[in-house]
Amino acid sequence: MPSPAVTVASLRAELRAHATPERALVSQRFFKTGKGEYGEGDVFLGVAVPDIRRAVRAHRALPLAAAETLLSSKLHEERLAAVLLLVEQFGRAKRDPAAQEAIYALYLRRLDRVNNWDLVDSSAPHIVGAWLHGRDRGVLDELARSPRLWTRRVAMLATQHFIREGEAEDALRIAALLVDDEEDLMHKAVGWMLREVGESVGLAALRGFLAAHAGAMPRTMLRSAIEKLSPAERRRWMDAG
Repeated sequence: MPSPAVTVASLRAELRAHATPERALVSQRFFKTGKGEYGEGDVFLGVAVPDIRRAVRAHRALPLAAAETLLSSKLHEERLAAVLLLVEQFGRAKRDPAAQEAIYALYLRRLDRVNNWDLVDSSAPHIVGAWLHGRDRGVLDELARSPRLWTRRVAMLATQHFIREGEAEDALRIAALLVDDEEDLMHKAVGWMLREVGESVGLAALRGFLAAHAGAMPRTMLRSAIEKLSPAERRRWMDAG
């Protein structure tokens, strides 16, 4: 028998088949959807991430326009499916730079729909970071200066790709731009990437950044950055901060 047609509608149906009201309520609390919170107004179906990933893998042949349709959804899980679909397709297009560039361009053009930390963290390194590897990275500085929290987080998280390739320069530059950020979610993101610099590139790079910026770093950022250092060294940096 022929395989069932792969469509946006079939992906949406698969997500709904795994949705529960109980998980939707938990997600709404976890992702801070209340008034004045960072995820204010976001709507959840109640689908676990492994189920979303399985649905995306089964629908990876969808055209690029399908991802844009899903990005426009009010439902969080459909937007997450969209960015995971873009990541899947970007990775499969390793020998097709034109296809990868189209995915990268769509991602940046619809960045307004990448609007919570899980959407950013699961996609920015694998699309923005991966596309910019070996190319000019000035766009990261532009993104880091955005008034929009999630755009700044994209700039920071994109550098994870470079860090894991043994390159710290971009991560350290973007982190320096964001040291004074007012958002706790950015404090955590910057601290996380700095910690990864220490682990993947070397402690000398992390310590150099700390020597220049520890005194100005918010405590959450600093604690995250130094998390893997020895207790004695952590105390020294916290006292300096």
